Amino acid sequence: MVQDFAFKAPDADFVTDGLNENMPNYRVLPNNEEAEHGLLGALLIDNRGLEKISDFLKPHHFFVPAHQRIFTAITTLVERGQTASPVTLKNYFEKDADLGEVGGAEYLADLAANVISIVNIEDYAKTIFDLHIRRELISLGESIVNQSYAHTLDADSNDTIEEAEKKLYELGESGDVKGGFVTLRDSVLIAIEHAEKAYQSEGHVTGVTSGLVDVDKKLGGFQNSDLLILAGRPSMGKTALAVNWAFNAANAYAKSGGKEGGRVAFFSLEMASEQLAGRILSEQSGISGDAIRKGNIKQEDFRRFVEASQRMSQVPLYIDDTPALSIGAVRTRCRRLQRQHGLDMIVIDYLQLLRGNGSKRGQENRVQEVSEITQGLKALAKELSVPVIALSQLSRQVEQREDKRPQLSDLRESGSIEQDADVVMFVYREEYYLSRSEPEPGTDKHMKWQESMERAHSIGECIVAKQRHGPIGGVKMFFDPNLTRFSDLDPNHFGAFPESDY
Repeated sequence: MVQDFAFKAPDADFVTDGLNENMPNYRVLPNNEEAEHGLLGALLIDNRGLEKISDFLKPHHFFVPAHQRIFTAITTLVERGQTASPVTLKNYFEKDADLGEVGGAEYLADLAANVISIVNIEDYAKTIFDLHIRRELISLGESIVNQSYAHTLDADSNDTIEEAEKKLYELGESGDVKGGFVTLRDSVLIAIEHAEKAYQSEGHVTGVTSGLVDVDKKLGGFQNSDLLILAGRPSMGKTALAVNWAFNAANAYAKSGGKEGGRVAFFSLEMASEQLAGRILSEQSGISGDAIRKGNIKQEDFRRFVEASQRMSQVPLYIDDTPALSIGAVRTRCRRLQRQHGLDMIVIDYLQLLRGNGSKRGQENRVQEVSEITQGLKALAKELSVPVIALSQLSRQVEQREDKRPQLSDLRESGSIEQDADVVMFVYREEYYLSRSEPEPGTDKHMKWQESMERAHSIGECIVAKQRHGPIGGVKMFFDPNLTRFSDLDPNHFGAFPESDY
């Protein structure tokens, strides 16, 4: 039998007044009735004080139930454009049981009469809010203890930790007023700062660099608060391109001392962290990944390994390969990483392997779950003010068309992916499809096929199909399958041609 455990702080205050000395002491939750009296009395005298505190102080922050009801009534009347005073509130509270316990309607007049000053209204409000947070922390501590004692099949210790971190973060953010109006003047100054940054940047990049010149020209870098979707069919190179971008951004940060690029969190729900590291090691050392896996390497290659590993050890790229993560767990881990090491970009490989915050996944509500995930990722991008790149699979209807170039309608399972994303990009390699459709040798079709293969050899394309803040179009890239690396395309490459409209 699981027994609830009452959490006791070692320095808690205990109350014995009015009790038999033989009775055990008990704790009183942190509160300050005098501050609540002062605040409510000041509001009853001058309703304009509500403008200073209504953004963060709510009725449930008060400790005394009667004070919660009084604050609610004051707020309601003021929002209606009426005056809240002991006289106007009297009729509402004449028969109120909670108010009757503290003196009835006359209590309202006492609150207003005993006010010393209305200048301290913000200090009163902050005191009340701080004590509310302390009570919530005590409650959270008790909840963690009780959940730790309880063993269920639906949750393990990691779930308890993630839930605790989530609630702690929400408590920390609940009093931070981030909303409100911003003047046009302030907005223009911020826009000018971004323009100046782009002007001074060598590649005119305002966001986190991808490491590829042509991609940065098209996007201006990965912009803060943006949700970017990188989609494609299997074997197109989605993971390879995302890994290249992530490493390039983190490497630029390391080389520039934080002036360029950014610190990157990479959630690999499909591949193990050592496999991703192997890909990066192959790219940086210039040794084929297949040769590394099979052990077909020479003695001198180890020197290149050592040099590459030394460079990689300085790069702030953090990989989490935990499978089947929920969107809530991703949010919690990103907050933690930002707090501990800093965070400038998030990459998720891939979206369909994430779970919603519900404990179970069903095919019938999968569309709703994907909508929850994309909305959560967009909210995370705005909350942390970082770009979030989420990889996504495309539906099989691409394979059924003669033209294999992907379209927005090919996004799987939910239109919310297209709706919530600020940028939607596709990875497309024509060579992949051509190599699987070789006609009979010696025919005219075969000659045309060979010409097409030569034109498409080692060329990939990043198709920007949606971009809220800029143009759409295709960007050609060079793809090395041996090193699983995308890089800028040499203009002299056979078959290379400029960006195409899409």
